Amino acid sequence: MPTVILEWIDEHSQEIIAVWNQEGNLLFISKSVTKLLDYQPSEFFGMKWKHIFSSEAATYLLHHMNQKLHQKTHQFAITHANKTNLFFDSTIDQVIGDERVYFIGAFKHITDPEEAEKSMVESEKTVIASQLSAGIAHEIRNPLTSLKGFLQLLQAGVEQKEVYYNIMADEIDKIEVMASELLFISKPFTENRQVESIQSMIKDVIILLRSLANMRDIKIDWTANGKDEVYCDRSQVKQALINIIKNAIEATDKDGVIQVVVNSFENEVQVDVIDEGPIIPKEILDRLGEPYFTTKSGGTGLGLMITKKILAQHEGQLNIITNKENGNIFRMILPLALNHGDDG
Repeated sequence: MPTVILEWIDEHSQEIIAVWNQEGNLLFISKSVTKLLDYQPSEFFGMKWKHIFSSEAATYLLHHMNQKLHQKTHQFAITHANKTNLFFDSTIDQVIGDERVYFIGAFKHITDPEEAEKSMVESEKTVIASQLSAGIAHEIRNPLTSLKGFLQLLQAGVEQKEVYYNIMADEIDKIEVMASELLFISKPFTENRQVESIQSMIKDVIILLRSLANMRDIKIDWTANGKDEVYCDRSQVKQALINIIKNAIEATDKDGVIQVVVNSFENEVQVDVIDEGPIIPKEILDRLGEPYFTTKSGGTGLGLMITKKILAQHEGQLNIITNKENGNIFRMILPLALNHGDDG
């Protein structure tokens, strides 16, 4: 990169601008790093990703850079010289110059903690929607194939047209439900609380996640007992359910079974998501829910953090229990809607 451009960036940029080579070594960082993080640029030269970001965030970042994706925006915590974490909107791009690959990053400080958190949540929702879209596209092929076949039969003048019309309507309904659920999780959270059925929300989430489970030959079974109505924001609790069940699918081996069990007690309802994955060691268990801490390749670690926050805002909690023999139980607990009318 020409020196004159780097000098201009140094003088005028309010964001932190950084350039790394393909090996992850820092080649340039703007003087704004001193104002924002209280470090001198010279302290960073030669450093790798992991020395600037948390190790989990660096792993996540490098994973996506290795996918050769361009203009990927994420939210990261970067440690200030005083050891506090500051949140940044980070845009990373991959460029090729002199037959070499470089990564250029722009880091904009998010001064409002609530804005930072909201930005992280929306970023994670977008990631999840993107991950699920491929599976749903695959799942939609089956009803589309059926529709095409029935149309050809109708064009050929087949009898019993009413029967085929009804089947076609059912197939269209399936496509509509899957598309609606995918759009639902892509939208920003609302703050509209009312009395909702946990069973109804689980049904919606399983429709959305069944495609991901089918791709891995994983079966999702679920049972419910007793009262299940909670006073909540439907969009938020469904997001929490998506995060937990999606994690269970990713932790379970091919041909496995995930159980979702709903039990109600005097004042609360418990949703147990039971996977068949490896038992989570205690040292990892204690860190689950930390931003960017993850055991999955390319994961963000934000899903469980968001889930815990959603449940806390609803006076609930998430407990993670290891099975003695195999697998783990992610137990979501929410208070029953005992003191709210139907209209909230």
